[in-house]
Amino acid sequence: MFTAFVIIVGLVIFEIISSIDNAIINAHILKTMSVKWRKIFLFWGIFTAVFLVRGLLPLAIVWLSVPEIGFWGVFQSMFKSSPEIAQTIEARKGIILIGAGVFLLLIYLHWLFLEKKDPFFVSDKLIKPNYGVWFFAFAAIILVSLLYLARNSYQLMLSAAIGYAVFFIMYGFREQAAKEEARLEGGQSHLSNFSKLMFLEVLDTSFSFDGVIGAFAFTTAIPLIFLGNGIGALVVRQLTISGIERVEKYKWLKNGAMTSIGILGVFIIAKSFGVHIPEYLPTLTTIGLVGLTFWRSHQLLKKNNQGAN
Repeated sequence: MFTAFVIIVGLVIFEIISSIDNAIINAHILKTMSVKWRKIFLFWGIFTAVFLVRGLLPLAIVWLSVPEIGFWGVFQSMFKSSPEIAQTIEARKGIILIGAGVFLLLIYLHWLFLEKKDPFFVSDKLIKPNYGVWFFAFAAIILVSLLYLARNSYQLMLSAAIGYAVFFIMYGFREQAAKEEARLEGGQSHLSNFSKLMFLEVLDTSFSFDGVIGAFAFTTAIPLIFLGNGIGALVVRQLTISGIERVEKYKWLKNGAMTSIGILGVFIIAKSFGVHIPEYLPTLTTIGLVGLTFWRSHQLLKKNNQGAN
């Protein structure tokens, strides 16, 4: 029970930090919508993002990794303990993990090399904005290295390649989403409230991939993933409504979030090759890095507020 509690805490925190960007975009677009349509989004957003995506996507990932037990078999494993199914999933765990690991690692590297940030960790300070071209070089080198290491299992190789494909599909979509957000904020877009609702729903779904895929760094138990990610998604919804402006003021919080995502990616890749990673380590890493940057950001914010007064 204690291990399950630690995992759920880690999942909740990870879901929150991986969804902050989503919450910020949602809050900006919601400002351009009427009160009626904001309420519709918040209601349907909880249903689709929390129950459908975070409920069905982990099931689909496990099912695709272990197709012989069928989708119904995976679904049944949520509610009753079957030693045969549990052993089969455990044996194929590496297939799930390597794809998830490269996805998370690419998210971190993309932020490190290509996105604007306020440096905090040593890695943030070493990588300059004009080093962006090296992201693609690192991505290619990592892919080739992983394919070589997984050469004895075509399933591992395929999963690693799928992780790369999913990242670049999501990357392309989010690039387009960022442009649409800028048009909406600038009043240059003439989308109806219904169109904005559909845009936010699709955007929510794409961002949900980060939390769901990253959850496998903590556990492959689908009930724990659903519970931890679901609670985290509800917290993010509350932040979207009432407190996202305060979160944006914490200067280095994203540094802690993205660095923890990168380290979790390394953990998952290592686990896919059979390296033992203690169950509590992903949670401690996430809490430690996010907690440190939150505390330092809070100190800076407090100092600036005192200076202003």
